[in-house]
Amino acid sequence: MAKTSSQFVCSECGWNGPKWLGRCPECGQWGTIEEFHEARPAASKRTAAPGRTSRTQSHAVPASAAKPITEIGTENISRISTGFTEFNRILGGGIVPGSVTLIAGEPGIGKSTLLLETAGNVARLCAAQPERNTVLYISGEESQAQVRMRASRIGAVEPNLLLAATTDLSTVLGLIEQSKPALAIVDSAQTIVSQEVDGISGGSTQVREVASALIDTAKMLDIPVLLVGHVTKDGSIAGPRTLEHLVDVVCQFEGDAETALRMLRAVKNRFGPTDEVGCFDMSGEGIEEVTDPSGLFLSSSNSASSAPVEGTCVTFTLDGHRSLPIEVQSLVTKSVLPTPRRAANGVDANRIAMLVAVLYRHGNVNLLANDLYISTIAGGQAREPGCDLAIVGALASAAKSKAIGRTTCAIGEISLTGQVRPVPRLEYRLREAARLGFTTAVVPTLRREIAIPGLSIVQVDTLQDALGAMLR
Repeated sequence: MAKTSSQFVCSECGWNGPKWLGRCPECGQWGTIEEFHEARPAASKRTAAPGRTSRTQSHAVPASAAKPITEIGTENISRISTGFTEFNRILGGGIVPGSVTLIAGEPGIGKSTLLLETAGNVARLCAAQPERNTVLYISGEESQAQVRMRASRIGAVEPNLLLAATTDLSTVLGLIEQSKPALAIVDSAQTIVSQEVDGISGGSTQVREVASALIDTAKMLDIPVLLVGHVTKDGSIAGPRTLEHLVDVVCQFEGDAETALRMLRAVKNRFGPTDEVGCFDMSGEGIEEVTDPSGLFLSSSNSASSAPVEGTCVTFTLDGHRSLPIEVQSLVTKSVLPTPRRAANGVDANRIAMLVAVLYRHGNVNLLANDLYISTIAGGQAREPGCDLAIVGALASAAKSKAIGRTTCAIGEISLTGQVRPVPRLEYRLREAARLGFTTAVVPTLRREIAIPGLSIVQVDTLQDALGAMLR
């Protein structure tokens, strides 16, 4: 029987100490410190499970294994394509051999569907390889038959795609070492249990042990592993924070339950950028990538041939390296309540209150006694300061019953003094606007001249000038 020791660990930052505290001294969060008993067997008594190499033995490498960095080549390292252009771009060009990638997201958002379809794509691409021509999918939440049903629905049935259903860590590691696949997928980290340590499934001790064992195996056998992670009710990844530090890549799979749009973001990436975002569309047949999401957040009537509608304005926001058009819609009505109502969807409600005050003071548009409803299209997010000009344009358009042209966009931040301030990467946004057919852009005063064919750039300094340019 392994001797156990009691520790107290913070589930947010991973701090550990000998006694319980109400507030974590490291991150300052309340009620996040939990007690767990971790088994600490002696290294000499730790034996390897059937079909796997002991993790202790794998660490016993000779001193001659250390080489000068100039003698270590990387030309033979080739990334593995996931079959999704968007997924490859998020990872920096594909999956790096020997890496461990954590995919986290809300329940039912489509993590398992995305990875199962990725497994089918990789199995299809590596079928002709002489070595490592299989893909291993291990499920700790579903049976083999249930996974097979989902694979049939999304078209991921391949003869060299191996399915296994187990929650035992030793069995998982044994399957990986025995089959030596081109890619291993474990769904999920919170359902796998190690018999070598104490703790319940999904607890801090178990999650840390499972992650460490999978990382050791991935590095030793040079097999990439995609690991599914659960999230807590506030959206953070469940388990100790050290889980995110241990893995090589952390991706967040996000989406709105009311729409089919899914966004994949790289929160941490040791082999690529961390400011990329991939767009996917969820359907009954699986997940399809959206390579050009420019029209997702615009209404169907937003075209040059359609008549302009009052209360709408288009802006361009940055999401990673992408510039996305966001249509802001507003409705202004006379309030019959003592306190006028403010309803916002896709925009920051606190910023709306500030912009209404700036409109009253510096734009001569009094909306303080009106009910205001502001929303974006298809779940788009207009929360960055660069969307201020479009929000006040939509509000002023609805209040004055004057429509803004369909081919006019507004980009800029508004200060409390009514000044229109510049935003980052403005030229990149304007080029995307010209590509989508916009002919006029109302922007802050440029520090250097920008000439974009087909796009008339109107420079403004104040909110009054901006409203005059938009509401002609």
